[in-house]
Amino acid sequence: MQKVLIETYGCTLNQADSDMMGSILEREGFAVEYGRYDSVKDYDYVIVNTCTVKKATEQKILHRLGGIGALGGRLVIAGCMASANSEIVTRAVPSASIVSTSNCSRILDVIRDISAAGRAEYTAYERADKLANPLYGINPIARIPVSEGCLSSCTFCETKRARGPLNSFSQELILKAIRTNVERGAKEIQLTSQDMGAYGADRGTDVAELLDAASEVEGDFMIRVGMLNPEHLHRYFDSLVEAYRSGKVYKFMHLPVQSGSNRVLGEMARGYSVEEYLGYVCELKKKIDGISIATDFIVGYPTETEEDFMESLELLGQARPARANISRFSQRPHAQAGLLKELDNTIVKRRTVKMYRQGRIIEQEELRMAIGSRETVLITEQGKGSMLGRDQSYREVAVSGPQRLGERIVVDIVGAHPACLIGVPVDYAVEGL
Repeated sequence: MQKVLIETYGCTLNQADSDMMGSILEREGFAVEYGRYDSVKDYDYVIVNTCTVKKATEQKILHRLGGIGALGGRLVIAGCMASANSEIVTRAVPSASIVSTSNCSRILDVIRDISAAGRAEYTAYERADKLANPLYGINPIARIPVSEGCLSSCTFCETKRARGPLNSFSQELILKAIRTNVERGAKEIQLTSQDMGAYGADRGTDVAELLDAASEVEGDFMIRVGMLNPEHLHRYFDSLVEAYRSGKVYKFMHLPVQSGSNRVLGEMARGYSVEEYLGYVCELKKKIDGISIATDFIVGYPTETEEDFMESLELLGQARPARANISRFSQRPHAQAGLLKELDNTIVKRRTVKMYRQGRIIEQEELRMAIGSRETVLITEQGKGSMLGRDQSYREVAVSGPQRLGERIVVDIVGAHPACLIGVPVDYAVEGL
């Protein structure tokens, strides 16, 4: 039996692509492992699923590829770097095989070509419904892609170059993938895409309708909705609020804002204002009990002034997200903002540290508000010395004891660490929803 190792960098959508490639190969009799191992000589093929969002990540991946480049064509470079920056990949490892994001469902063809010719390259854009290929998650979590590409043209991003225009997958196949994984034991369904907010715009539907249908699937499971850009909310906001009332949907929404300055948002081509964003956040907190909202900020956009930065800090304090992901601006070669002169590194570093610290203070204050409450937790991960799970608001909870993956338990929240809550099980478990 031939062995395949799949290493994955980047977002949940990349992880779903890796799951898909692994599922296809496993059905054909390959032994597939996931993760990173320093010794790769025991594997017949190594697939590195790459990310191109940040320059630092790109450099990390290139270093890794250089270390295992001796595999030749048996090293398969997949993902966003292979799609958006194939010239960099080819220059770093000329003998490696390449498969773009839209071609990952053709991984079996790639392996066959390598066997026949020693190297394969699948980089032409293919508009296809990837879910025509069954996708099996790694229980208790199943990551299911619902679309590729997006409708935006953000000036700092080159992911659209990697993923292409919006390509929403059919609701029928998405629901089939959910049912299949639930029947196989999945307890958490992560619906993912480059932008969940854009889902269905090319099919005359939207994410709210998809959630309504997904919630009707029989079984004991929870749905986590992936990143959703605020520019699309006006199309279906009320319907989305109603969809979130389902007991099968985590009360969690990832709404990246990127800046608290309307001027910078305009230059980023984000398609909404600070006031609109804050309005959505306030309405969601008012209408969905217990909702936790995560967001993203980019610090040091090339035209960001000190006043712009202070406006971002102010928005952070007003929105009070459960989680704020703080990133320094990263110049990408195929992004419009990549042509702009970067700010002085000392300035960007100072701003980043200040915003990061403020974000962590807010996060801790929000977590401490849960101390003393009783929560239902779905155990999804083995941690160090404890099991980790998610409550209904998708807050991470560390639980001591002999809990099993996929088990749903009731805990009393007794503390809060920097990134999670601490739960003590009560003397009974919850069966079903």
